[in-house]
Amino acid sequence: MTGLSALWLPILVSAVFVFIVSSVIHMALPWHKDEYPKVPDEDKLRNALKPLNVPPGDYMVPRAATTDEMKSPEFAEKLTQGPVLILTVLPNGPWQMGRNLSLWFIYSVIVSVFAAYVAGRALGPGSEYLAVFRFTGATAFVGYALALWQMWVWYHRSLKTTVKATVDGLVYALVTAGAFGWLWP
Repeated sequence: MTGLSALWLPILVSAVFVFIVSSVIHMALPWHKDEYPKVPDEDKLRNALKPLNVPPGDYMVPRAATTDEMKSPEFAEKLTQGPVLILTVLPNGPWQMGRNLSLWFIYSVIVSVFAAYVAGRALGPGSEYLAVFRFTGATAFVGYALALWQMWVWYHRSLKTTVKATVDGLVYALVTAGAFGWLWP
């Protein structure tokens, strides 16, 4: 068994490496450029939504208030007529990239802490590189990729986007595993 306090260096280094690799994937490569196409007549949609002043958050349209309402013919008709939406509204204004990047780094540290915890419970100091790689890589993959599939299953997120994000998660997991294997005490 290896305690978390002995794993602070691989935790931080792996998070930094993931941050760098993810920055390259999203800024330098065209891999994610076509994931969110424009809606037809974007200005018309924006002008229709603007007077509603919908606050930031996640919404479903149409949305039944109760199970009974969901079973009603009126609600079924709304679904048939459409549009049927899952909508995320962001705050107006420029993206706060500093905030987003900070939160992404914190998230990467958290994934690495869980990878360290799982591997640390299973492996002692001086464990072989491949054993460390397997435990930390599998745990990091779970943290970076598996939950993405819920959005495809339940909310019809694009399969293409989900697969691409899963590949990203695999890359991040491999980077995490490599850092832990390299710096394992």
